[in-house]
Amino acid sequence: MHSHSARHAAGDSRRVQVAAALVIVPIALLTLVSLVWLWPSSEPIETEQVPGVTQFEGRVTAIEREACAQELPDDVNGCGSAEVELSEADDSDRRVEAPLPNGPGAPEVDEGDDVVMIVSETPDGEVYSIVDHQRASELWILLGAFALALVAFGRWRGLTALVGLAVTFGLLVFFVVPAILAGEPPLAVAIVGSSAIMLTVLYLTHGFSLSTTVALLGTLASLTLTAALSALAVAGLHLSGITDDISTAVGMTHQVNMEGLLLAGIVIGSLGVLDDVTVTQASTVGELARANPAYTVGQLYRAGSRVGRSHIASVVNTIVLAYAGSALPLIILLVAASEPLGGVVTDQVIAQEIVRSVVATLGLVAAVPITTGLAALASRRAAEVEETARA
Repeated sequence: MHSHSARHAAGDSRRVQVAAALVIVPIALLTLVSLVWLWPSSEPIETEQVPGVTQFEGRVTAIEREACAQELPDDVNGCGSAEVELSEADDSDRRVEAPLPNGPGAPEVDEGDDVVMIVSETPDGEVYSIVDHQRASELWILLGAFALALVAFGRWRGLTALVGLAVTFGLLVFFVVPAILAGEPPLAVAIVGSSAIMLTVLYLTHGFSLSTTVALLGTLASLTLTAALSALAVAGLHLSGITDDISTAVGMTHQVNMEGLLLAGIVIGSLGVLDDVTVTQASTVGELARANPAYTVGQLYRAGSRVGRSHIASVVNTIVLAYAGSALPLIILLVAASEPLGGVVTDQVIAQEIVRSVVATLGLVAAVPITTGLAALASRRAAEVEETARA
C-alpha cells in the first residue's frame, strides 16, 4: 500500500514538473526565436562624429596659475594652464598644455590627476582641453569591493547573483542597446531582452524549482501589463520622450524612436523591482504551504497577500524616491522658478517621471495577486503530493 502511494506521489510530482515545463519551454523558445530575429547585425553602427575632435587620456604633471582677466570665469580652478602627459602608446613622451577648465561642471584638477582630454583642429592649430577625470581605476576598486562583499555574505548565492548580474549587463550592452540603435522597435526589444534576463537570471540565482517557475510566470504577466499600461499612458499624455539635451542628441544623431525608448526604459526599470516582489511572494507562499500542510488554496492566498501588501507599501516608496532622486536637480529648478504646482506637474519632464512611477507601481501591485494566486495553486498541489508520499 505504501509502495503504491509512493509511486502515485512520484507520478503526481512528475506531473507538476511536466506542467511547469509545458508553460516555461514555449516561453523560452519564443524568447530565443525573438532574440535571434531582433539580434543586430555584426556590421558596425555608423554614428555622426564631431569633425576635427579627438579624445585622449593623460596625467597632469604640472599646473601654472596666473591672474584672471575680468571676462574669464575662475570659479573652479582659477586661471592658468596645465601640463599633461598623454598616456597613449604612440604619444607616451608627449606633453601638451591645456587651459585650466572652469565653469559649471568643469573638473577640479591637481597635479597627478588622470584626466580625459579632447583636441580640436582649428585654423590656428590644435587646441587641447581637459573635459573630465579618468576614473577607471577607482571604479574597478569599487566594483571589486562590491563583488567581494556580495560573495563573502551571500557565498554561493552571492556568486550566482554576480553571474546573473553579468548576464543582465551583457544582454543590455550586446543586445538591447545595439538592437535599438539598429532601428528595431525599442519596446519589443525591451520585452524580449527582459524575458531573456528573467529566464536566465531567476533560474541561475534561485535554482530550478517550482517557486522560481511561479515567480517567473508572475513577473512575465506583470511585465506585460506594465508595458501595456506604459503604452496607454505615454500615448494618452502625448509624451515624446525628448526632455533634455541627451535625449535630443540620441534622437537626432542615432535616429532612435524616443517615445519607444521611453517605453523601453519603463519596462526595463520595472523588471528589477518586479522580480524582487514575485520571488518573495512565491517563496513565502511555498514556505506557508510546507509549514501548514492543511492550508487550502484560499488560505494560502490570503496569508500570502497579507505579506504582499506589506511588501508593496515599502517598495512603492522605494520606487518614488528612486525616480525623485534621479530627477532632483530638475525638481529643484522647477520649484525655484516659483511656478504654480499645476503647471510644474503637467510639464512633460515631470509628467514623464510621474508616468514612470505610477505605471511601475501599478505593475507591482498587479504582481502580488497574480504571483500569490499562482503560488497558492502550485504549492497546494505540491503539498498534496508530499502528503501522499508520506501516507
